[in-house]
Amino acid sequence: MSIMKREFTSARFGLAALIGVVWASAALAHVSLEVGEAPVGSYYKAVLKVPHGCEGAATTELHIGIPEGILAVKPMPKPGWDIETDKGAYGRSFAFHGKSVTEGVTGLTWKGGELPDEEYDEFVFAVYLASELAPGTTLYLPVTQTCGDKSQGWTEIPKKTPPEDLELPAPSLTLLPARKK
Repeated sequence: MSIMKREFTSARFGLAALIGVVWASAALAHVSLEVGEAPVGSYYKAVLKVPHGCEGAATTELHIGIPEGILAVKPMPKPGWDIETDKGAYGRSFAFHGKSVTEGVTGLTWKGGELPDEEYDEFVFAVYLASELAPGTTLYLPVTQTCGDKSQGWTEIPKKTPPEDLELPAPSLTLLPARKK
């Protein structure tokens, strides 16, 4: 192989590696779900990844909006943090273990702890994804991250903008068809 061709190939490889690092850094820069898809009619362990605080300040509170159709929400206790749940009525009923469910958890908040800006952590909760939800759709869980007197909303939901072009995207969960029994 000629020297010029080898240098061109090396430059292309280096550029591809740099683009990969930049893309990975951008992807890790926002609050997101560890697993972004799950089948309807099943249980799902939501692991919310929080990679940093707000502009150098430690995270002291995290609020997650829970969309309709996500039922039986159970947050995992986190040492040093208090958990609060918001409850409310749904716009429709959902079947859950043979019963009709018309209300439930609409939001979760962890607060009272401290996650330094230079550290990473996860906030976990278990849910049931109603079988009435449509496979192929995406649910968005808007998050407000509070860092003392600062806050950051990870609340953008794509409408006409592609999800990858959003600056502050809400964590998303793509619904898959129910598992065959």
